[in-house]
Amino acid sequence: MMTAFGAAMAWVEGSGVAIAIRESLLLTAALSAFHLIGATLVGGGALLGGLRIGGVLFPDQAMADVVRPAGRAILLGLSISIVTGALLFSPRASMAVANGFFQLKMGLLVAAAACHAILHSRRWHSEDQASGFLGLARSMLYIAVILAGSAYILLE
Repeated sequence: MMTAFGAAMAWVEGSGVAIAIRESLLLTAALSAFHLIGATLVGGGALLGGLRIGGVLFPDQAMADVVRPAGRAILLGLSISIVTGALLFSPRASMAVANGFFQLKMGLLVAAAACHAILHSRRWHSEDQASGFLGLARSMLYIAVILAGSAYILLE
């Protein structure tokens, strides 16, 4: 007997969008390329912002002058990655949710987004130790998301 979750994954895999992606190498490649661009924006923005918040990079620049553009890059990259990721997920939903690296990637993404939200709520004004730690932790989490995603693709 199929569970409701299993039925939902089967429905996603049987959708017209999933079938179109599954049957088109060009569409899959284009989505993968845009997903990689999104991941690059996330990783680059997180690294730049985290190193500034941690006081390692651009210490003479106002924090907001570095962190705000980096935050916009992260949000743009996340937007691209979430849309393209959902589309790439659709043809293989059942297999993806059962994969440990995919589960790790999603867990790390939630943790990274939580760090991002906490840092954003601090308004980038504070150069205290807690902000520095959160900035570096966010960077490490976003990089870990990218690495877990890479492992999922390489080892699936």
